[in-house]
Amino acid sequence: MHDPRTQARFDLTSREALEEYFTNSPGSATEKLENFAKYVPRQNLARFLARYEIFKLIKDVQGSIVECGVLFGGGLMSFAKLSAILEPYNFQRRVIGFDTFTGFPDIDAADLKGKPERKSAHLKQHGFAADGAYEDLLRAVELFDISRFLNHFPKVEVVPGDFAQTAPKYLQDYPHLVVSCLYLDFDIYQPTRIALEQFLPRMPKGSVLVFDELNEEAFPGETIAVMEMLDLNKLRVRRFDFEPRISYAVIGD
Repeated sequence: MHDPRTQARFDLTSREALEEYFTNSPGSATEKLENFAKYVPRQNLARFLARYEIFKLIKDVQGSIVECGVLFGGGLMSFAKLSAILEPYNFQRRVIGFDTFTGFPDIDAADLKGKPERKSAHLKQHGFAADGAYEDLLRAVELFDISRFLNHFPKVEVVPGDFAQTAPKYLQDYPHLVVSCLYLDFDIYQPTRIALEQFLPRMPKGSVLVFDELNEEAFPGETIAVMEMLDLNKLRVRRFDFEPRISYAVIGD
């Protein structure tokens, strides 16, 4: 998904070259997956490492992981597999992903603040639509569960639809939910604000609040929602030296 407003041309060229290399490289698809570091773009590997560091922070904190904005599910399944590897007995840790899978339902005025030429090309109704991604992700979860320890306990849940409706409904169905990690990746104002309203009160001290577009000019809505809901002066927002977009704050730190 190349965005000419936020990505250099060489990013697209590199991805095209990697795709050709993956297609023509020797070995079966499974053998290629087993050697994934040959093919995965450096930036995506860095994002996986960031999620690993975040998971280590919440490993001893009670609660589930809630990812707001799933797209194709790579981040969601990263958290799921990290949990299966690092805490195979923790059947209480669920990994819950929310997404419309039809792209942004609407764009708020807050999302359009700032210089128009610096906004993402995806910042429009149905931006980041992912046709077929929901069904594909359900299949990924099914395959993940085959070899997972304690696989009679569900680990991953994918919640499709408009977050303004699905979040309150989910909490009505699961009033016990405690959140150890809230990963904000909706990009836009309204669902980010709703996520903070619905889930922040359920985050104990030591839990981690993750931002994917904080201080991001291309998507100002996330930062505006965070500033309206939280006092940044009282929040220690940290970042990784190897991944520029992901930042996080430990609740109560």
